[in-house]
Amino acid sequence: MSETKYKDATYGELSIGIGERPAILVVDFQVGFTNPIYTLGKSSHVHNAVIKTSKLLHFSRKKKIPVASCRVGWGSEKDMGYWKIGSLYDGWFYGDPQTEMDERVYEKNYDFNFWKHAPSIFFGTPLANFLNKQNVDTVIITGCTTSGCVRASINDAFSYGYRVIVPEDCCGDMDEAPHNENLRDVGRRYADVMKSSALIEKLKVHNIHNN
Repeated sequence: MSETKYKDATYGELSIGIGERPAILVVDFQVGFTNPIYTLGKSSHVHNAVIKTSKLLHFSRKKKIPVASCRVGWGSEKDMGYWKIGSLYDGWFYGDPQTEMDERVYEKNYDFNFWKHAPSIFFGTPLANFLNKQNVDTVIITGCTTSGCVRASINDAFSYGYRVIVPEDCCGDMDEAPHNENLRDVGRRYADVMKSSALIEKLKVHNIHNN
């Protein structure tokens, strides 16, 4: 019934589409979230998203599409937010193993990689400047977790005026229920949500203007 109410109110009625200069954003695919030896790295849903994102990135780099990725970490507890996630207070500081990027989705000689300290990939980071220099008009958002940092990044990307595309199987969460609900909601409001396979097919035939 609730979906009918949203539809009747024209939520999700329009499609955003891909602009002339897309970029891929990779949110927090660092080993602390993707390696099961760590407390926050045990989600099979996140693991599957890494695999799908790796395939999308392999295709995108061949098309010369810009890639920007971030890792979360802090200098000490003094510069952290008031996180309610206990495990973030141990092993998530600069230089700790959990802050290393997952090599399956990170290409050091291609990607623009930087630290972030809050949920959104945009907040307090050099990302907007990088995207502006590349004349990017569309961001394709991948990463983890969907209900946390990915959702915050989608909201900010929309607020900055970018077209927002979310390949749903390239995002992961601790559980699939919040993943599905958050993507359903942003799909009503801010973003085109689709499978990565469908996105790749669109990009194959899309007229992309690279610098």
